[in-house]
Amino acid sequence: MSWVGGSFGERARCVLAPNANPMTLDGTNTWVLREPEARRAVVVDPGPPDPDHLSAITEAAGEVAVVLLTHHHLDHSEAAKAFAASVGCGVRALDPEQRLGGEGLADGDVVSVDGLEIRVVGTPGHTADSLSFLLPAEGAVLTGDTVLGRGTTVVAHPDGQLGAYLDSLSRLHALAADREASTIWPGHGPVIGDALAVLDHYLSHRRERLQQVGDALSTLRAAPEGVAPGELPRRVVEIVYADVDPVLWGAAELSVRAQLDYLSGRDASSARRP
Repeated sequence: MSWVGGSFGERARCVLAPNANPMTLDGTNTWVLREPEARRAVVVDPGPPDPDHLSAITEAAGEVAVVLLTHHHLDHSEAAKAFAASVGCGVRALDPEQRLGGEGLADGDVVSVDGLEIRVVGTPGHTADSLSFLLPAEGAVLTGDTVLGRGTTVVAHPDGQLGAYLDSLSRLHALAADREASTIWPGHGPVIGDALAVLDHYLSHRRERLQQVGDALSTLRAAPEGVAPGELPRRVVEIVYADVDPVLWGAAELSVRAQLDYLSGRDASSARRP
C-alpha cells in the first residue's frame, strides 16, 4: 500500500518528498509541526532540493521558526540550509556542518515554539549524529531513519555502529513501554500506530540477524578454500541476504560490516555494553 503523507494528531503534517527509491521507500517524510492555533511552525528534515517539494513545505508551514534535522544524510538534509535561508530561520542539528546559525541540538534539549514542545532524544547508530524528536502532547516520536514505517533500517557503517544502534532501540523501547511514545512518525514510510510492537520487532530482528551473521561467519571460516578478509562482508551478504533483491545488497553490506565489527569487539559502543 502506497504512502502519501497527510495530517496526524493535532500538531503534525507530513509532506512527502518526490524521491522514492528502494532506499527511501515512498520518499522522505518532511514533518511540519505546529501547536494548534499557533503562528509559527517547526520543519523537520526538508529533504531534497526539489522546488515543488519546498513549495509544498512552505504552504503547509507558513511562518517557520526553525528547521530541525534528524541526521545528515542528503535525502533528509540537502535542502535544509537553502530552505531555512529562504524563510528566514536557522537549522539546528547535532552535526555542526549541518547547522545554519549558532544553535545546535543535543540529547536532552527541549525545543519550544509558541507552546509546542519537542524533546530531543539522542539515538545514534544508523549514523553517529542520528536524533529522534519526542512530542509529549501527541505521544509521538519522530525517528528519522532509526525506525522506518516499513521494513528495517541500515546501520550505515563506518559512521553508524551497531552497539549504539541497539542502545538507541532500547531507549526508544523504554519510551514506548512507559507510554511516553505510543506512535512513531518515521523518516520514511507510513506512521506506526503501535510503537512498542514495532520496537519489539526491531530488537528481535537485530538479534536474529546477528545470529545469522555469526553462523555465516563460522561457515565461511570453515570452508577449505578460505575467504580473503576484504571479501568477507560480501560473502556474508550472499548467505544471509540471499532472499533479498540484490539491488539492496550494497546497503546490506554496510549493515553486515557493522555487525562484523560488533561481533569482533571493534565496535567502540559495543565494547562499553555490559
